Amino acid sequence: MITTVIFDLDGTLLNTLQDLVDSVNFSLYAHNFPKRTLSEIRMFLGNGYKYLISHAVPENTPESKIAEVLDTFKSYYQEHCLDTTKPYAGIWEMLQELKKKGIKMAIVSNKGNDAVQELTQRFFEELIPIAVGESAKVRRKPSPDTVWAAMQQLGSEKNESIYVGDSEVDFETAKNAGIPCISCSWGFRDESFLQKIGVTTIIHQPAELLTSL
Repeated sequence: MITTVIFDLDGTLLNTLQDLVDSVNFSLYAHNFPKRTLSEIRMFLGNGYKYLISHAVPENTPESKIAEVLDTFKSYYQEHCLDTTKPYAGIWEMLQELKKKGIKMAIVSNKGNDAVQELTQRFFEELIPIAVGESAKVRRKPSPDTVWAAMQQLGSEKNESIYVGDSEVDFETAKNAGIPCISCSWGFRDESFLQKIGVTTIIHQPAELLTSL
């Protein structure tokens, strides 16, 4: 019996794409690099801030310069992470139903922990008590460490937990954590991409999760 659902944040619960795109392009422009398209940045997301900026800057950019752009991005995004970000349609209602059913919930993200805590408190404080973001204390996804940390805080076991995400990183994270993965098609990767990487359970609307448990 499933008692616990661990959610990814960006592209799963929250549509953060435009704020991330704006923050990346502000940072690139500030350092005299060409801007990236939304489609390009969308595919760079899911592996943490360092991966995002390393792929957004031109090829062969020195590590020291990448670090400067990364610092600019972190500062700007922390100030602008709520400009346009909002839950996807149907998310709030789905979470309310899960809570009514007594399902324990947590968020695990490769986004910086400060932003994860701010966004969770802003949008989901009444519904999701545990949120774990990227920090020096724990390996980021696809390592299972953050998922296991959330499960430990919730007092949950593997055989009663599932993971819900939108990307290949989430799929691998669930596999590494030893729990099933349900992938959503409304996030940063489309359904055809998810199918190509071997995802077998895909939902198209948040309400579908309620009947998938």
